[in-house]
Amino acid sequence: MSAETLVALLHGPDQPGLVAKTAGWIFTRGGNILHADQHRDLEEGVFFQRIEWEPSASSSAHAEVDAFQEFAGVLGMQSSVAATTKRTRVALFVSKADHCFHDLVLRWRANEFPCEIVAVVSNHETLEPVARGYGLPFYHVPVTAATKADAEARQMALLRELDVELVVLARYMQVLSAEMLTAFGRPVINIHHSFLPAFAGGKPYHQAYQRGVKLIGATAHYATRMLDEGPIIQQDVARVTHRHSVDDLVRRGRDLEKTVLAQAVRWHLEHRVLVYGNKTVVFD
Repeated sequence: MSAETLVALLHGPDQPGLVAKTAGWIFTRGGNILHADQHRDLEEGVFFQRIEWEPSASSSAHAEVDAFQEFAGVLGMQSSVAATTKRTRVALFVSKADHCFHDLVLRWRANEFPCEIVAVVSNHETLEPVARGYGLPFYHVPVTAATKADAEARQMALLRELDVELVVLARYMQVLSAEMLTAFGRPVINIHHSFLPAFAGGKPYHQAYQRGVKLIGATAHYATRMLDEGPIIQQDVARVTHRHSVDDLVRRGRDLEKTVLAQAVRWHLEHRVLVYGNKTVVFD
């Protein structure tokens, strides 16, 4: 078993000595820093830091979390602290497309993701046999325009019952309402099959083909009330030419979608993503 470490993400107004102060706080409490990285937004004057450390053997992780957050508050910083031994409880929302679903589950089974997949939720029954083949609980919640509110109420009840901490929309192909996102109140990661902000909304590959673009892309972002406008976590692109059909764009795009979504999920689970405003700082 790996030793328990703590990871803190903090940001706030830049001021002299912040790196020294956080390092000194950990040192004086008997901790050992393993990784530290920081960034300064020069235009906004905002300081960002990710720091990982082994707490003293005489301290409990819970006590250290509370103490660090109090310390960060004294510095005027907003902070979050997590123990790396805690496995995030994840629900995958899927529809009929299976490429992102298989990729995420296989990576999870290979221990690439420090999480527990506690539910697969879908508006179709298409992926139920393969989900159960992976040993994952599958929940079919049909969604139509007329039943959307009731369906989301069922989904919310399930997320609360299972204490889900992260929802991943693995090509779910349904828009979560602003009301559901607010009620859930926890991160939701979506994969959009274009290089946002270009070609937001439906059928982006068809939009790209009609526009005659030379690059297609995929974007993983946090879902917000505004469709496809949430903070971006990861993006990638592939070159295309006039010789590629819509089907070619879809096929090439699927490879991008898998890798971009997997990277975004991994960074989130490793506490490397710090959201501020509608932007992110991603610590590598």
